[in-house]
Amino acid sequence: MRLRDLRSALPRPRELPPWQQNGLVALAVFAGGTMLYLTGGHQLLPNGDPFPLWVRFAELGAMCLAAFLRRTVPWGLLAATGIVGVDVALGLSLPIVIAYTDFLYSAMLHGSRWTTRVLVGVTATVTLTVLFVFLAVAGWRAAALGAFSMLSFLLVPVWWGANVRQQSDIAASERANAEQLATIAALDRRAAVAAERARMARDLHDVVAGHLSAIAIQSEAALSMADDPKTAQTVLVAVRENSVRALEEMRAMIGLLRSESAEDEVTAPARLAELARLVESARAAGMTVTVDSTVDEELPTAVDLTAYRIAQESLTNAVKHAPGGRVTVRLRVADSTLTVEIGNELLGAPTQPDSGGHGLLSMRERAHAVGGTLRAGPSGPRWLVHAELPLAGEPS
Repeated sequence: MRLRDLRSALPRPRELPPWQQNGLVALAVFAGGTMLYLTGGHQLLPNGDPFPLWVRFAELGAMCLAAFLRRTVPWGLLAATGIVGVDVALGLSLPIVIAYTDFLYSAMLHGSRWTTRVLVGVTATVTLTVLFVFLAVAGWRAAALGAFSMLSFLLVPVWWGANVRQQSDIAASERANAEQLATIAALDRRAAVAAERARMARDLHDVVAGHLSAIAIQSEAALSMADDPKTAQTVLVAVRENSVRALEEMRAMIGLLRSESAEDEVTAPARLAELARLVESARAAGMTVTVDSTVDEELPTAVDLTAYRIAQESLTNAVKHAPGGRVTVRLRVADSTLTVEIGNELLGAPTQPDSGGHGLLSMRERAHAVGGTLRAGPSGPRWLVHAELPLAGEPS
């Protein structure tokens, strides 16, 4: 096995459980301290070491055991500080001092905010005290050496731990912000999907309601034409076309409601290009329909669909409330506005069509959704639906 493959197969130390990381630190402290004690490189003070090696190894063993508490702040730091106090009384040794720097670093990295503040204050106080003592007793040379020692063994690990902790806190904060932004984006997507599905459900209601109303009226007309088979057959053909069309649109719309994306769309929504079907359906129901359209340009999709649904609902209401009457459909484009006007004769009292239903409300909502307006009500001898839809955006 290659060295690179072996290195990739072994876990990284930071990926190990805490107790295994502590075990590695204890092993490193024992190995390094043993080498220094056996070679005599552990002495930090002059005049040699008056104590036998077994005393030093006892200190080293205690520090290795304390390494398993290095993440347990402040108890691990207090245990290590006690061992360092014993080492100071016996004469400072390099392995114990080096191991103690790791406890300072761990305390700054894993301790509480209160612990880190206390540790910074104590470290600064001890450093200044030692410097003043060295300066007063041994002169500036000893003070400079003491400053260097304090910088290496006290200030550097404390500063390093504080810096790493600050970067970790910043990274954690950024991760939390990213998670919050992702959650907000997911909620926005869900809200958009819910709104779109609500719109499609409204479309489904309009489609099915319009076609079923036409089917019911045409079926009633066919039943009353038993003595005119040819006309009855024409009405039944229109009934069948309405039924098939309603089923196709309902199947496509339900498929969209069930799908997770718009990629599953199999049919395009109805547009004004299919207005002739609505007109033929109304004529089959006995209405006299006149179409006056000057629209010869491609319209934006939303405006096109809205105009079609308004015409469909208006013709359905006319067939329902003024059967056998005359209907006029006018379509005009002027000043970047599409005008849709459907008027039918009033038969009897001028009551509002589709009262108690959702037809007029749906037409108004559709017109407002594209920035337009819609008025519906009696206008002389007719019931008039008048919608103005701005052609915003590029035609699609």
